[in-house]
Amino acid sequence: MTATADATSPASAGRADGYSSPLPTPRPHLGHALASEWTKLTSVRSTVWTLGSLVALVVGIGVLAVLQTDSGDYKSIPFVAPALFGMMVGHLAVIVLGVLTITSEYGTGLIRTTFTASPDRLRVLTAKYLVFGTVAFGVTLGSVGFVGIAAALLHSGPDAGHHGGGEWLGALGGCLYVTLLGVLALAVGALVRHSAGAIAVMLGLVTMPPVLGMILTTWPVSRGLGLAVVRYNAPVGLIQLFGVPNSGMDGSPNPSDLAQLGLLVLVTALAVTASYAVVRRRDV
Repeated sequence: MTATADATSPASAGRADGYSSPLPTPRPHLGHALASEWTKLTSVRSTVWTLGSLVALVVGIGVLAVLQTDSGDYKSIPFVAPALFGMMVGHLAVIVLGVLTITSEYGTGLIRTTFTASPDRLRVLTAKYLVFGTVAFGVTLGSVGFVGIAAALLHSGPDAGHHGGGEWLGALGGCLYVTLLGVLALAVGALVRHSAGAIAVMLGLVTMPPVLGMILTTWPVSRGLGLAVVRYNAPVGLIQLFGVPNSGMDGSPNPSDLAQLGLLVLVTALAVTASYAVVRRRDV
């Protein structure tokens, strides 16, 4: 009788019907998801190790190359060219971080907590792309810019020839190219949901085309396809965007910088679209 009376008393009914939280309850939006993803990305050791290795490779090897060159070496190459040496390996760190940005949550089960706190999965995925892309582009651009400025300060002069703003624009395109590789890796990670598997897929996409293209050029029937594969791949794209001369296997000119960048934009857009479709419908 006492329990029934307490449950149906006016005081308990008032607490059930008229309760309002003293804490603010704003409507969830993209800004909340961005803040959450920023906290995740900046609070894990994988970010420090991967981006730290990128900076160490690009700046370390790049500055060493700058110190080993003289002004005359820059008559045919831009000041940012030394950054390419470290970037040829450093871009793999961006790829690994892109994969881990999402697969680490699947591996630990934290993705369930994330989707419970923010049921709008597309908003969460969008926040991941935006936060990762911004951080990766900023770190890459800062590293390349440091090497380019160092080369310009040490070797600018009459012996170095003329250097315009076009080479810096190419370096900007190269940094965007590396960032797109990382975004593509994040999309592959969302599709595969496994760190080792997604990294293996991305390493195959980046490293296999030059080898496969060389193999295909050995047979007359597949030589045209092989030459196309050799011209359109990540290493060649980076070489072109950073302004290093490259005449191609058969001596013919390679595709334009815009063509190289446009192909990667297309592939990345397709992968990102697929990741949205899969994450929205698939159970965790």
